This record gives sequence, C-alpha cells and structure tokens, in this order.
Amino acid sequence: MSVDNAAAGDDRESKTYHFDRQAQEYRDSAEDDVMDVDIALLLVRAVVGVTMIAHGLNHWRGGGRIEGTARWFAGLGLRHGKLQAWTSVVTEMGAGGLLVFGLLTPLACAAVISVMLVAGLLAHRPNGYFVFRDGYEYVLVLAVTSLALAMLGPGRLSLDHAAGAEVTGWAGGGIALSAAGAATAGLLATFWRPPPSRPAVPAPDLGAGSAATEQEAD
Repeated sequence: MSVDNAAAGDDRESKTYHFDRQAQEYRDSAEDDVMDVDIALLLVRAVVGVTMIAHGLNHWRGGGRIEGTARWFAGLGLRHGKLQAWTSVVTEMGAGGLLVFGLLTPLACAAVISVMLVAGLLAHRPNGYFVFRDGYEYVLVLAVTSLALAMLGPGRLSLDHAAGAEVTGWAGGGIALSAAGAATAGLLATFWRPPPSRPAVPAPDLGAGSAATEQEAD
C-alpha cells in the first residue's frame, strides 16, 4: 500500500514538474514574441518620428527658411503665414521627438495625423492620389501609420511603458483621431480663407481687330 502511495506521489510530482516546465517555456516564448513586437514598434516610431523631425527642420532651416515656408502656407490660403510656419516647425519636431522616445504616444500621433490632414486637404488633394504627381499618397500613409501606432501603443521600449502610462486599443486610437480632427477643424475654421477665384479674362475680339486692320490697310 505504501509502495502504491509512493508511486502515486512520484507520478504527481512528475506531472507537476512537467506542467511547470511547459508553463515556463510558454512564458519564455511569449516574452520573446512580445520583444519582437516591441522592436517592431520601436522601428515604426523611430522612422515616423525622425521623418517628422526632418520635415520640421526643413521648414525652419531649408532653402526658403521660415519666410519661404510662410509664403507657402499663405499660398494655400492660410492667414498669418509666419505663425503657421512656426506652428508647423514646433508641431512636427515636437511630435517627432515624442514618438522617438515613446512619450505621450496618442497625442504625438494626433499631431502627425493633423499635420498630414492639413497638407493632404489643402496641398495634395487637388493633385490626385499618387505621390509622383504630388498627390496625397504619402501623407495618407503617414497618417494611417500614426493612427495604427496609437492603437497598438508604443511598446515596452518606451517612456510611456516605463511610466505605466500606456494607452492602447480603441482608447489610444480614439484619442489620436479625435484630437487630430479637432485641431485640424479648428485651424481651418480660424485661419483658412480660400483665395478668391480670378475672373475669367474675356477673349480678344479677333473679328473686330481684323476688320480694323483691313480698314487701316485700305
């Protein structure tokens, strides 16, 4: 009887050990998968963030400097071009930096989406879809990527995770989309005044001119 009990105890211990080992292997595998996702999210954040910083620097220190950027915004129908230029510089560089470090990720994504919305609606939409025709393809990709990043979250390799302040899923996406929509609508309502369409220039009366020329020739 005691031999049977000992055998049963050994069997239970063996099963428990086997189960614990499987559970540990599963946890190790899950941690590896999560780390893969975290690295992927870091890559997306870094590329989008550095791209936005480069855009901001170009608006500030590029060929036309801030004055050229101001003229470009004014040409789109936005009043106070210089204010728009500095706002774009601060927004793009600030959002880019936040994305690189993974800080306030939904709001950083909202800033990127808003910038892309303004550019897409005012500058690129009339040119169609494709980027090689100066269409909205590029800004659409950046905007949707930022929205997806807001929903997925910055990952564990971020300041948001370190501070325990990650907002992901529908909440993160909702914050990014609603903030971007509100900022874009507010900017357009406050500053956008479409340039008046130029009146059509009447075509010259060729018939009258030809008659006058014939009279002078006579």
